[in-house]
Amino acid sequence: MNARRFVDTNILLYAVSTTVEECSKAETALRLLESDDLVLSVQVLQEFYVQATRPAKPDRISHEQASALIESWLRFPVQETTVALMQAAMQTRQKYGLSYWDASIIAAARMLDCRVVISEDLSHGADYSGITVLNPFRNEE
Repeated sequence: MNARRFVDTNILLYAVSTTVEECSKAETALRLLESDDLVLSVQVLQEFYVQATRPAKPDRISHEQASALIESWLRFPVQETTVALMQAAMQTRQKYGLSYWDASIIAAARMLDCRVVISEDLSHGADYSGITVLNPFRNEE
């Protein structure tokens, strides 16, 4: 069995990007989403919906498109938002000095038995007590 990898919101957003500047990142994100060892959280899916459909976003997608994509990503295990997750996120925030939302990503990954978080937003190579951040775009910038 493959080790699970947690996918942060920015991967999902790049997967739907149509801007020329993000073409390479979009290809990388789409390749990643073909994997079968990925996991997500409700938080990530909510953030995706809000950001992808944001009226000010030049390449925004419709509610219907966002909903269909989220439905397709439910093929991956999804960590629900719970009181236990919130408490773990607060402890993680305190321990590592992260924002609450980043700490929630780390806490959700831990709850899903992940060892890797795939994210552009957290520091590549950072280790949060056994959970390592991997920025799949680090060579594209």
